[in-house]
Amino acid sequence: MEHQTKNWYDKNYKLLMAIPILIMILSLVYLSIFYSKHNDFILKDVSLSGGTTITLNGDFDSVQLEQKLKEKFQDISFRKLSDMGSGKHLALIIESPLSSEELIPAIEAIINAKLDEKNSSMEFSGPSLSQSFYKQLLFAFIISFILMSIVIIIMFRTIIPSFAVIFAAFSDIVMPLALLNLLGMKISAAGIAAFLMLIGYSVDTDILLTTRALKNREGTLNSRIYRAFKTGILMTSTALLAVLPAFFFITGLPDSFRQIFLILALGLFADIINTWLTNAGIIKWYCESKGIK
Repeated sequence: MEHQTKNWYDKNYKLLMAIPILIMILSLVYLSIFYSKHNDFILKDVSLSGGTTITLNGDFDSVQLEQKLKEKFQDISFRKLSDMGSGKHLALIIESPLSSEELIPAIEAIINAKLDEKNSSMEFSGPSLSQSFYKQLLFAFIISFILMSIVIIIMFRTIIPSFAVIFAAFSDIVMPLALLNLLGMKISAAGIAAFLMLIGYSVDTDILLTTRALKNREGTLNSRIYRAFKTGILMTSTALLAVLPAFFFITGLPDSFRQIFLILALGLFADIINTWLTNAGIIKWYCESKGIK
């Protein structure tokens, strides 16, 4: 059985590489189209684009409020806060690029009550300040990716294995980003932080695989890749078991936390195919061409 699996992998590993590469190409094409329409690679929420955030407490018909506000204003979103234990509704968060002078009278007219410090709170961030914050986050993200790439090149000192690790990490970011845009999800500052975390998560398994294949010569190349696969899948599965239950089963979490968990989960799923199909295939191809067995 093990011999048959080895023969099958030896015959098909180059074909398997094409699956994540094709997904990556489709993701890049979609992001290019998305950028041409929105002049950005993400849909930004209020924390990154600027606008008003109003948190409503108290007894009111939240369903009717959402419905009437959506009829009156086009670009407006809602988030509900609930008690983690009982699931009881605690507050409704309304976010919009509109000013508070436009939003507050409309809300008061619908709920037939005045908004004050007891039943509401309001935050406003200017577009220029939010845009500056967004640019700083992007700069930090780009610098982090560049520094990671430099470390990988210094560690392995060969172009192809280093490229394979960097390509896998890049794919782990691009694929979830394309899917989030396809779903129409607005990315917050916490979401950008989650993509930053993905840089670290994604290179762990790639470094493990490359180190086992190139530097640890115990056993055959296939056996070294397989041992790295068992360890790497255990690492990734453990991380997924940490974030998925928090996303699906814990009620009352702030949306920023849920967005972090979702992005990490999508990135980890992408890492499985990018590491063990693309990166493993490139490393195996490289080792065979160099006579490394």
